[in-house]
Amino acid sequence: MYRYTAIFRSICWIGFFSIILASWWYLFNMSQMSGLTFAGKSVRTNMMNMNTFGTLFPMWSIMMLAMMLPTLVPTLQSYEDLMKSADGTRIGWFGVTVGFVFVWILVATILATFQLLLLWLGLINLLGVSTSIWITAFFLVIVGSFQFTSIKNTCHAICYSPFNYFLKNWRLGFYGGFRMGSGLGLYCVGCCWGFMVLGFVGGTMNLLWMGLATFLMVLEKLPQVGSYFAKPIGVTLVLGGLFITARAINVI
Repeated sequence: MYRYTAIFRSICWIGFFSIILASWWYLFNMSQMSGLTFAGKSVRTNMMNMNTFGTLFPMWSIMMLAMMLPTLVPTLQSYEDLMKSADGTRIGWFGVTVGFVFVWILVATILATFQLLLLWLGLINLLGVSTSIWITAFFLVIVGSFQFTSIKNTCHAICYSPFNYFLKNWRLGFYGGFRMGSGLGLYCVGCCWGFMVLGFVGGTMNLLWMGLATFLMVLEKLPQVGSYFAKPIGVTLVLGGLFITARAINVI
């Protein structure tokens, strides 16, 4: 029985990581069809139309899977640690995953709408890159400053230590897992929304930039060590924004 349980667990994890790889592969192919390099630079003029909700929403949805599922790994491992002692089940494990993804798909709706608004205002181009150094500096300073707020600290504490969240909010079955996963997803949004906004600094179709954002979010969520990364990241972002501002006014 244990052997079959271990095999099923392996299949679940293989499927989980396959979704992540498939999402990044989709984004890579999408960038290629749009005539973009890996760094989001256009190499031809007939790029995919990126100024409609019908195009942007699928892009952001797949990007949420590619960027946020890797950050869920410590959470799912914590759930597995409680599966024996707290009567957790693999179906509950799936529920946590689906609930988490559901929240981030809703965020994809907001981000696609926000990108359309920025396009309409002329603040970004069709590649999702800021057209103003002032907007770039503003995003960097705002997101960097957020790293020092109490909201960030509260959400981050849950994100890199989901075990305590499970102990306080434990529920059984798929629906129970969904509720816990969606709750964790909301905390994750409160913790990581800024990294999504930074997509408008480096480009939402810049896979290197979004890959870096994913790496930073994963670092923040690593158990025991994640708490040491939030503030250095904030300092770096604020200094980057101030540097761009200083260059813009010819101070340096």
